[in-house]
Amino acid sequence: MMNIATMGTGTIVDVILSAINELDEVTCTAIYSRKRETAQKLAGKYGVSTIYTDLESLFSDANVDLIYIASPNSMHYEQAYQALQHGKHVVCEKPFTSTLQEAETLITLAKEKNLLLFEAISNIHLPNIQVIREQLPKLGQIKLIQCNYSQYSRKYNDLLAGETPNVFNPQFSGGALMDINIYNLHLVMNLFGSPSSVSYTANRHANGIDTSGVVVLKYPEWIAECVGAKDTNSMNFVLIQGEKGYLQVVGGANGCREIKLQIGEEPAEVYNAQNRTNWLYYEWEAFRDMHATGDHTRCYELLEHSRSVMKVLMSARKDAGIDFAADQH
Repeated sequence: MMNIATMGTGTIVDVILSAINELDEVTCTAIYSRKRETAQKLAGKYGVSTIYTDLESLFSDANVDLIYIASPNSMHYEQAYQALQHGKHVVCEKPFTSTLQEAETLITLAKEKNLLLFEAISNIHLPNIQVIREQLPKLGQIKLIQCNYSQYSRKYNDLLAGETPNVFNPQFSGGALMDINIYNLHLVMNLFGSPSSVSYTANRHANGIDTSGVVVLKYPEWIAECVGAKDTNSMNFVLIQGEKGYLQVVGGANGCREIKLQIGEEPAEVYNAQNRTNWLYYEWEAFRDMHATGDHTRCYELLEHSRSVMKVLMSARKDAGIDFAADQH
């Protein structure tokens, strides 16, 4: 059995708890929130008996094996560091950390303490990612990859009205790159590894944060273009173009709901290996299985991937001139 506690009470925590409800051998035993009343609704909905408003009490709970962190981006590092110091396994919501240095410090600490540490980036655990991997050789030499994941944020209305929501605040490590384009980067880099160079051209608000933008990843044999926007909507998709045909990820990098393969003039082939409506199920299934078997090798492979993505995120931010408060630490 893997007993987890959650930190944060946002929408993503609700979806995670729903996914966990579908899994055997995983139970949420505690919810942490700075204010008890904000946790009570979730606790009641999912039958969680313990609510903590004090971090030390949470970290000291011997009944908690793993802590899931879904606080604002800038708080991921400090909270994950404390949890690891208290001997807890950790799942940290994406983006893993604010900086590469933070990511490397957490990875080192997890290894020193022989603990499991994961970034909660759902798409790399989806069955359809394996479908893509299996179909790629049919495309021949890859030449271009296009990704667009755009989702107009209601928080953008608040930004336009003069407020500064966390997701659009440099103090909280927000922005379109970290919040939404990260799905494109994880997908491309999970399939193809690290690029040889990175550039980022962003639409930026007066406070310096990126509300949308285009990351270009250059590989020796091809180019990947990753578009992420929180200030507009789009038809979301991933297109991988090879000399013999192309592969389309319907609905984009977050969810990978269906795969269409077009080779030459042949009829398109359609694939879907996913039967869960809540696709966060698959990442938690992976976390559960690694916890159950003590598979640190696979965990550390995933951490190296997260480290590589964070390195690219840092390069992209630097190229666009986007600074976070965490950069000063």
